[in-house]
Amino acid sequence: MSVQAVRPVRTALAAAVTAAAVTVTVFAGGPATAADGKAGGEHRGTQEAIDAVVRAGVPGMLVQTQDRRGTWNGTAGVADRRTGRERLPQDRYRVGSITKTFVATVLLQLEAEGRLDLDDPVERWLPGVVRGNGHDGRKITLRQLLNHTSGVYNVTADPGFQKKVFGPDFLRHRYDTWTPGQLVALAMTHEPDFAPGTDWRYSNTNYVLAGMVVEKAAGRPYAKEVERRILKPLKLRATSLPGTDARMPSPSGRAYSTLGVQGPEAKIHDVTELNPSIAGAAGEMISNSADLQRFVQALMKGRLLPPRQMKELTDTVATGDEGSPTRYGLGLMSQKLSCGKEVWGHTGGIHGSGSGMMTTRDGRHSLALNVNGDWAGDTDAVVEAEFCG
Repeated sequence: MSVQAVRPVRTALAAAVTAAAVTVTVFAGGPATAADGKAGGEHRGTQEAIDAVVRAGVPGMLVQTQDRRGTWNGTAGVADRRTGRERLPQDRYRVGSITKTFVATVLLQLEAEGRLDLDDPVERWLPGVVRGNGHDGRKITLRQLLNHTSGVYNVTADPGFQKKVFGPDFLRHRYDTWTPGQLVALAMTHEPDFAPGTDWRYSNTNYVLAGMVVEKAAGRPYAKEVERRILKPLKLRATSLPGTDARMPSPSGRAYSTLGVQGPEAKIHDVTELNPSIAGAAGEMISNSADLQRFVQALMKGRLLPPRQMKELTDTVATGDEGSPTRYGLGLMSQKLSCGKEVWGHTGGIHGSGSGMMTTRDGRHSLALNVNGDWAGDTDAVVEAEFCG
């Protein structure tokens, strides 16, 4: 969810996201590296790209890939700056906006069951909620929430929210609880970014609303529906929706942030513990690399959605200037890489944690990654090296 926290971090899939300024942090002795087997052959370039991310300043990076040759793990740097513990392939981490792909999948399942229609106006499900300063839920569809063409103001762009949640005030407010209603109400104090359906802009408010719609349509909280419909059937045992629980499950490393302060003198804070209600359905989830790949593989292979909803999921809209290689579907992005290959997935950022999951369209070659610092870590080169190298 970033400007730090629920928006995607900058990777090959992070469309329309401004890269954070890079602050270089030097670790005594240089970064440690580890990989399953030899970091040679097909994965040498990937490991070199991982090492480069850590040299640029992020404390540690974790990557796992799966393809016809099996599973490969690459790491660099540390999971804990105090103890020097290395990052482990099974480590869990906050995945931020990757939560959106799970939420969109549940809404598409509800549509397939006839419980709702993605062309329903938001007002039908949340009467009176999307109103104020030009916002009008009668003119916005559920589909426009999911593909970010609604124009609804992004709550995480609110200056007061940013000061309290992303700046130095975070240390005093890290355990505060935010309800979905509070987040949406704050967004409604601003004018919309544009008229519904006329443009594209990433807005975390869209998915806070989507989670509220799931609860209305299914009769239980969105987190329970994600667990019932996706986590349990796919046996994603390392994935959780913590709600207001600030703790991280084991095994996991630490997460670090400069809280928006730039420059070589910026203090690095341990931000591992936080109340994830600041993100909710837009980015509260915790997972690990194996679970993320199992999910995105199953999704792209059609195991979670029937053909009609798969077509809707992958019906993309432009996210920027003409010719941009990135397009956005329903909680899912497509990216054309430099070698011409196309990958599908999502990225996510929340305090001290930047993640990505992506796969080829057939689900046969996938990657999941995480960096445990939010002031550095442009991972484009890692994705390019894995899929194009």
